Amino acid sequence: MSRIGKQTITVPAGTTVTVADGVVVVSGKGGELRKRIHKDVAIAVDGDTVSVTPNNETPLALALWGTFSSHVQNMISGVNEPFVKKLVVEGVGYKVDLSGNTLKLSVGFSHPVLVTVPEGVEVVVEKNEITIKGANKETVGQFAADVRAIKKPEPYKGKGIRYADEVVKRKEGKRAGA
Repeated sequence: MSRIGKQTITVPAGTTVTVADGVVVVSGKGGELRKRIHKDVAIAVDGDTVSVTPNNETPLALALWGTFSSHVQNMISGVNEPFVKKLVVEGVGYKVDLSGNTLKLSVGFSHPVLVTVPEGVEVVVEKNEITIKGANKETVGQFAADVRAIKKPEPYKGKGIRYADEVVKRKEGKRAGA
């Protein structure tokens, strides 16, 4: 039994949740999100509450029960308040620029790396800090992970792209022999 799936989800005022043709649609002040529902899971909307139930007792249905409950909860949270990820670019000569919907990263390679910002995601660059905002938690998290993967922080000097709250364990460098 899924502890998360058993709980009903409350829908705040100003947010609407509808289910039609195997698609759940959540709309609010932050936009509209859609997600296709798996056939082993049923989503029911009753006034200002949403409940997710498995259609059968297979291991897949029971696994998707809590997963889809979390997806609906994240969609409701995202249309009311956007999800935010902050990345810090650290290193001598490392810089980041935003022009239109293209992020230009100069992070120690012989060429700048260009990354296209996905639709539904807002990016703000201040000095060497990248702020990524959006209603869809999956899109925001995946874009932040893709940008971080371009130049992961290295353990000796800490150079690279890291999350703002990430702690990089530092290693000691070479020692002079005695």
